[in-house]
Formats: sequence, structure tokens, C-alpha cells
Amino acid sequence: MSRPVMASLNLDALRHNLHIVRRAAPASRVWSVVKANAYGHGLDRVWNALGTTDGFALLNIEEAILLRERGWKGPILMLEGFFHADELPLFDQYRLTTSLHSNWQVKALANAKLAAPLDVYLKMNSGMNRLGFAPERVQTLWQQLRAIPNVGDLTLMAHFADADKPGGVSEPMQRIEQAAEGLACRRSLANSAATLWHPETHCDWVRPGIILYGASPSGQWQDIAASGLRPVMSLKSQIIGIQTLQRGACVGYGSRYRAQGEQRIGIVAGGYADGYPRHAPDGTPVLVEGVRTGTVGTVSMDMLAVDLTPCPEAGIGSPVELWGEEIKIDDVASASGTVGYELMSALAPRVPVVTV
Repeated sequence: MSRPVMASLNLDALRHNLHIVRRAAPASRVWSVVKANAYGHGLDRVWNALGTTDGFALLNIEEAILLRERGWKGPILMLEGFFHADELPLFDQYRLTTSLHSNWQVKALANAKLAAPLDVYLKMNSGMNRLGFAPERVQTLWQQLRAIPNVGDLTLMAHFADADKPGGVSEPMQRIEQAAEGLACRRSLANSAATLWHPETHCDWVRPGIILYGASPSGQWQDIAASGLRPVMSLKSQIIGIQTLQRGACVGYGSRYRAQGEQRIGIVAGGYADGYPRHAPDGTPVLVEGVRTGTVGTVSMDMLAVDLTPCPEAGIGSPVELWGEEIKIDDVASASGTVGYELMSALAPRVPVVTV
């Protein structure tokens, strides 16, 4: 048997989460966001489980081509558009919807030789100040794009920085409404948080990402605990070693953790080279033999240590859930000062992955 650390993907949970999205935004079409190799789940492994989506949204043209080669014939939205003008023939060949967020992209699209017009998402900067045109330019750009033969269907697109907060979409929505006043345009505004919590943003297309994979856009599992969303990815391993510490004995690099008394410690096959956060503090939740316990000491490249006090029956070979159905990835991430997005997308290539 190979090293016991392994990730499993529950494709039924993925299908279920797409259903939850449709229930939350019943009047909208759905862009399933599969950027970053489907948030670390593996695009080639999971795209078919999302086959009832209305479209896929991603960043890399290689992933878009993969979807086409696997047989996806529906819309594909390139969230950051093309990065170089010489990519436009591929956009044309594979019929990709491009976002436009910069002047050079508008010019490049106007000058391209295409077999047919491309559908376009005009990206407006609603206050996040990453990509997009200033609101006061939207009207002029809209008319300019309407006059370009290479532009097919046109949709207004924006993004929210604070949709996980109760009033987080109010000011951006005001900017969007003012910028689009008088325009009869389709809109795509809602990310995962807005899809769940701000129905006024749903419009024509929603763009769920993290919620498809069963984690919270706020980083707090309790915020989605009643939503019906289910974790897709589980990271599991086994106990491969046992240590019995005496009072004052240390665990791991830097001797960060010292036993307060006699204590039984389990060594788990799994570390930061597998994607587990190295900066996880003592007490980060772990499940051993179905019992919730916590980590102790600094996470190593290939191993981490857990407190076996709550689970005295545990021994060599005992199953460990690092995150998944019982130990929520958001709880591990929150304890470690990060977000579930990072842990998912950081799953290491050396970890075997199985689909369920």
C-alpha cells in the first residue's frame, strides 16, 4: 500500500451544491466557476458532474480547450479575457466568451480577423479596484462595442469585494445602476456570497465558485451551515506512529508544544507538502477514529501530530480526517489564519485523488 494520505471528491455533493445554487437564484442562469483547476479539485475530474450548468467560467485558455475537447458545447466565459492579442484566433476557434477590462483589449478585438463575432462581457470596476472600467466610461464603451463587428452578445459584468457582509453590495449596486442607466443590457454580478445572501444582485447570470465545492465565501462554516451545501473534498490519512510524552516533553520542530502531563500523541502521514497549512496552530481540529481532537506542534513537510487524549482507542492505522464531511475545511482554514479557497487550491500534486 502506498502512503495513506489521500483526497476524495464526492461528485454527488458537487451536483447537489449546483442544485442549491439554482434554488437560491431560480431566475438566473449559472456560470459554474472552475478556475484554478476547479479550485484544486481537478477540472478534468469534476466538470462532468457540473454538466447541467448553463456555462463554465475560468481563466486559462488551456482549461477552456480541455472542456471543448471533453465535449462541452455550451458557453465558456474567460473571466480575465485574453492576455495577448494573438490568443484571439483560439477564442474564435473554440467559441469563447471574453471579458473586456482594458482599452488595449477593446482595440485588439476590434482589429482581429475572426470567423464570427465573440460574445463579450464588459467588466466594470464597481469599487474593488482590481480589473474593470470606471463606471463613468460604461455608457461610451457600450456604444463603442455595439459598433464593432467582432462583438456579438454584450453583457455588463461586475464583482463585489464585500458581498459576505450584510450591507456589502449596497454602494457597488448604486454605482452599477447609475453606470447602466438607460441601457437594456444583460448583467452578471453575483459571486458566491451575493448568490447566497443578496438576491437583488442575481440578474441574468450568477457566478458561483466556492459554494459549488461546499465551503463558505465568508470563511466561516456556520454562515452556510443551514444552506444545505455539502463539502466535496475530503483529505484523509492514517496514524503511522504513536508517542507517549512525559510532562515537559516537546513535539515537532522548534519545540513549540510541550506536554503538560503524560500525553499520548499520534503521528499522521500528512504535512505541508501535501497541502496542509504549515502555520496551523495547536488545537486545529482533526478527526481520529471518528472523534474530534486537535493538532499539536509545528506541522512538518510530511507529518503532523495530533492529541490522542480524547480517543484512547486510536492506534497505528487509525483513520484520520484532516478536512471533509466532519472537519470543515473552513474551520481548518480559519484556525490557520487563511481561507478554504487557499487550502483547496493548494492540494499538492503528490496526493492521490479518487472520485466517489
